[in-house]
Amino acid sequence: MEQDKTRWKLILETLSAVQWEFTFLLLGVTCLTLVVSLMFTSLWPLSALYFVWLVKDWHTPERGGRRSEFVRNWRVWGHLRDYFPIKLVKTGELSPKKNYILGIHPHGIMCAGGYTCFSTESCGFAEAFPGVRSTLAVLNGLFRIPLFRDYIMSAGLLSVSRASLAHVLSKNGKGNALAIVIGGAEESLCSSPGVNTVVMRQRKGFVRIALEYGADLVPVYSFGENELFRQVIFSEGSVGRRLQDLCKRIFGFAPCLFLGDRFALLPYRTPITTVVGAPIAVPKRLVPTKEEVDHYHSLYMQSLSKLFHQHKVSCGLSESHELRII
Repeated sequence: MEQDKTRWKLILETLSAVQWEFTFLLLGVTCLTLVVSLMFTSLWPLSALYFVWLVKDWHTPERGGRRSEFVRNWRVWGHLRDYFPIKLVKTGELSPKKNYILGIHPHGIMCAGGYTCFSTESCGFAEAFPGVRSTLAVLNGLFRIPLFRDYIMSAGLLSVSRASLAHVLSKNGKGNALAIVIGGAEESLCSSPGVNTVVMRQRKGFVRIALEYGADLVPVYSFGENELFRQVIFSEGSVGRRLQDLCKRIFGFAPCLFLGDRFALLPYRTPITTVVGAPIAVPKRLVPTKEEVDHYHSLYMQSLSKLFHQHKVSCGLSESHELRII
């Protein structure tokens, strides 16, 4: 009986990884195709009504979204957590009387650690930080895709646009933890096993937002994130890299050519440990100066580097591993 339970548990974990990967790679295209296709059938009124609703609801992702605790607590997320497994580690307190901007590093291919820890309740964020609400901010263009936008909003995802971040930090009370993948699409192109590279030397917008609204900065590092897939890395100037850079400029994301475990598609079952660092106190400045932005950006990079080196050995890396910040 115990063996049967173990076998079924493994099957459920695999299915959860399949649905997560399908959501990341194909659900948006599937939703768009479905809504457009219905326009050419007898069910066209459904699509027409939805597009009317879409116009009315267009700015919701920048006004707090439409979070559903029911979706965030789906059992499937627990199976996804166990697939790798993913663990959330707390190293400092977050007060519910403050707002925070959490910088997530690295992006990896699909940001499994960031999504599971901050957009679902499966890793125990609410228990680790009572009174603090975690929200993952993602690419604004995803909220332009019919149906898909409604699904990701239900998981609490919000647009990473300035208007969206400002709304949460100014009109949603205290106890908000906005999680942002700082390196974005450019960092995903650096994702490869054994590589610890983060893109942030020129990424200072999140620091400016933190200063404008007095939100403390919190570095977060997901050890193991870059081990989930084997990516084909194109050299600078190659046709492949130029196509990736073109897509990044036009669409905001860079298509990665990668291989996984089973059938070369599923992510490897590599443990991910997402370590949440101690907050960096940030004062409120209505119009922060360049010097202030540079100062707190430098403090953040130092704190991230310290976090990495303090936890790298306990999270499976050797003492010789270094963090490369570009």
